Amino acid sequence: GHGVVPSTQCSVGEVLDMGYVMAGDTVTATVQIENTSSLTLPFSVQLESLSPTRDRDRQKIPSFLTSPLHRTEIVGTQNYNGFSVFSVSPTEGKIEVGMSQDFVVTFSPDHESLYYSDRLKVLFFGKQTAHEILLKGAARDHTMFVEGGVPLDVPVESLAVTSPVALKEVDLVAVCSGPREAVRSLLLLLEYVEGSAEPARAEITVGAIQSPAQAASQKQNLQAVEFSLDSGAELQRAGFVLDGPKGALERGQRQRIGVSWVPPADLQTSDPPLVSALLTVKGDITESYRVLFMARVVSAP
Repeated sequence: GHGVVPSTQCSVGEVLDMGYVMAGDTVTATVQIENTSSLTLPFSVQLESLSPTRDRDRQKIPSFLTSPLHRTEIVGTQNYNGFSVFSVSPTEGKIEVGMSQDFVVTFSPDHESLYYSDRLKVLFFGKQTAHEILLKGAARDHTMFVEGGVPLDVPVESLAVTSPVALKEVDLVAVCSGPREAVRSLLLLLEYVEGSAEPARAEITVGAIQSPAQAASQKQNLQAVEFSLDSGAELQRAGFVLDGPKGALERGQRQRIGVSWVPPADLQTSDPPLVSALLTVKGDITESYRVLFMARVVSAP
């Protein structure tokens, strides 16, 4: 007889990022697997979130407490409604010799979170793992997003449920005091290599989400998301230079705000600069981000 090793080619790598979507919307992506071997491959598909051992695996200490390099679990935020955030179709079948199979991955978040994730596993013959793909996605209640810098939040949602009485009290405060801007913090850490001719660099990305409901309305689609990062004299004195601090975006676009830093001549290495600036993003609401610029000089490796 002849022993044959199944071989395939996958259209995506180890990660499939579904990007940012509006909470309540549904987006899809296609993963294609081609059978490049000389035998028919029966396949089945599994999601880590539906694993029968998931409850037992969740008894471990969260990874963000044990390793700063792995902030999120393989199975991240889940929907409140009990339905899976990610789904895949088809779940089983056969890939004939020389043929390809398309797998449709659906992302349907029902609330705002930046840490939706799951793992898609493709098995051959019911036991041989052919491909493992990490599925990622983020959802927002509003039409814009800001990303970049050093994470300052905890990537695990609280299991506490806010009581209806508390929600009414919050709504009453909002009515009495007027609308408030949401204020978040971003930390940009810039490390300048001592003696280097190149400045230290970091960046922030501002994006405008394209919702299927907005795409159906041309008027909605023409509305831009505007952003502005204040570049005061304090930033310049500390040696920070901004690239593209202001701009406007159409739905589905994103833009980078670049930051570079060269140590000033009078810099005290024992007291690295820490300067803050306000980033304002205007879409369906106005959000403010307090951006912290921290810089330091490091030795060459």
